[in-house]
Amino acid sequence: MLVQQARAGSKWIACDCLGTAQNPPILTPAFLSEAETYYLRRLTGGRRPDHEVDCPFFRDQVTNRFTHALTGKTQADPPTAYFEVLKPVPEKLAQRPADDGSDDRTRSASVPRLARLLWRLLAVSRLNVIAPAAHEPPERSIVDEFKTLRRAAGAIEIAPGIELGRLLWTHGEALLSRRAFAGIRALAGRWPPGHAPQGFLTLFAQRFQGAMIYPAGCDPVRIENRVQSPSVRDNRIEGPYLVIVVVGEHPEASGYAALRAYAQPVFSGKRFVPIATEFERHVLRSILQARPAFDRAGVDMVIEKPIFDRLTPLGACRPDFLLEARSRLTGEVRQIVIEALSEPSARQFESNVMRACLERIAPVVALTPSDVERGQVLDRLSSAFQF
Repeated sequence: MLVQQARAGSKWIACDCLGTAQNPPILTPAFLSEAETYYLRRLTGGRRPDHEVDCPFFRDQVTNRFTHALTGKTQADPPTAYFEVLKPVPEKLAQRPADDGSDDRTRSASVPRLARLLWRLLAVSRLNVIAPAAHEPPERSIVDEFKTLRRAAGAIEIAPGIELGRLLWTHGEALLSRRAFAGIRALAGRWPPGHAPQGFLTLFAQRFQGAMIYPAGCDPVRIENRVQSPSVRDNRIEGPYLVIVVVGEHPEASGYAALRAYAQPVFSGKRFVPIATEFERHVLRSILQARPAFDRAGVDMVIEKPIFDRLTPLGACRPDFLLEARSRLTGEVRQIVIEALSEPSARQFESNVMRACLERIAPVVALTPSDVERGQVLDRLSSAFQF
């Protein structure tokens, strides 16, 4: 109750472990919606006193956080069960860690469920696959991308008998006007037992900061927790982003709120192809620029950005890109795996077990920044396909 009241009143909590002779260490109450738990976060800094070493709130600095550990090669499996994030569990307070040395703050490079749900939606909609130039419409738009997402949402269930398409919005105004809240509330009475009422919002945004999302075409949207993204300090990826927001019951108020969000970098507003690094965007742009030359030569090229890991006899792996070319003259089909690598990684990749795993899918072509900068991508692809 103390933690709840302090958070609701925007108060800090002073720890008495140092006694009254000096300034106290300060704790700030927070709510971690992903775990449905309250916790106390230390406020640290050069002028802030530390807790006594025997104080329950004295902890060594945590390492291996999500913002440092997640990479494009982190294992990614399709999410199981329904397209849902929130669970109907009671609110609880985070407990003091056991004395066995375990630290619940230490995070491995696990992928947030909200991210995997967005990837599932992209995979079902096949927006991660670029058709041959002859099969694409002459003009693409962001409206078409969102329409494709909504069509795919009709085949996915949030809970038994409730399709995602009924509670998926694609514009920030649905949240700012509370129309999304009303939509969830209208269905909440018929929600199946064992499932928490929730809805989802997908937004196209050029940037986000902290808990604020700045979507195109509407006012900024505030989330109750910091926006998660693979764009982190060690792997900075510029926008645009396709952001997915989960909306559900706020644990501290009688009503609904935008609780969590995940910002997935995408190639552009006209192609919601997810990318894992800034260099992948450059590689995909170069492949798209090479595609007309193949089309003139009578070759149709399909470009796929694999979203989830693929199982091979040597284990699971995930290509950066998978290209399939078909000759319209002979009907012959060939595939190659594209790995987008920096120069140092390219040398390591040659002897890496991962290459052998990828080669079980198709022959591997490693593209480096020098290949892109020198305009050699078309030659590398032509040499690999050898029609």
